[in-house]
Amino acid sequence: MLLCGFFSVAADSPTLVVTVPVANMYSAATTDSDVVSQSIYGSNVVTIEEKPAWAKVETSDHYRGWIPLDQTRQLSSSDARYASSGKVLQVSTRSANLYREPDVTAHRPLLTIPYETRLEFLAEGKGDDAGWLQVRLPDNQSAWIQAGDVSASTQPVTIDGSIKLARQFLGVTYTWGGRSSFGFDCSGFTQMLVRSRGINMPRDADQQAAWDGVVAIDRKHLHAGDLLFFGSSADHITHTGMFIGHGQFIHDTTYGHPGVQISRLNDQPWTHLLVGCRRIK
Repeated sequence: MLLCGFFSVAADSPTLVVTVPVANMYSAATTDSDVVSQSIYGSNVVTIEEKPAWAKVETSDHYRGWIPLDQTRQLSSSDARYASSGKVLQVSTRSANLYREPDVTAHRPLLTIPYETRLEFLAEGKGDDAGWLQVRLPDNQSAWIQAGDVSASTQPVTIDGSIKLARQFLGVTYTWGGRSSFGFDCSGFTQMLVRSRGINMPRDADQQAAWDGVVAIDRKHLHAGDLLFFGSSADHITHTGMFIGHGQFIHDTTYGHPGVQISRLNDQPWTHLLVGCRRIK
């Protein structure tokens, strides 16, 4: 992935909100190009360039890629950003269903949305509807979600909390360019874990290793929560994971069985491929 970087965006650039559970971002304005990242439901993205049926956008982590316009809605000047003010809920489970009414049996879910999706709160269910919350969707429609699937608190977690969170995603499949609980890639997974600590980190593994928000440490000084970087050399990093202590690390990989898994740092091929260790400042 080569589109990661920090760019300036004009203040009057139009904002789009993603209206599908997970929108792929491509390196060019065609689905025949490679996926470089993703943006999840309800995310605000800024338009950089437009072509017929496509927009080149920048996400909140300053990543750029092309997204189909039919997977977004343009926000008006009076509604500049979705779920950025007022009471906001965030999906706290691996996935959650949205329903047209507070009932799981009457109709199929409107949508199934991933972890971290932000939603605008409207009202609490009463009486028989207790345990449900009504939300406003990016298309201005309303829907219902079960209260146990969301949290109104998005306070940063501790390092131990981020490791506990990481274990909740064990088995989630590996997806190149993935940045959601429907499928991460290696750097999308570690970026999410660091984000849970209230820290915004660059998108790609090589960018993360070079980021000024980390310091290099020696392997023998590793602590839980440190980041590990793997590759053929320090100048060619292709994989990352998070050290969780006791010689183990958690990562999303295609090695062995694709998906989030725990591996031992002293095992092959990891001990041979480790080229950098970093600690968040």
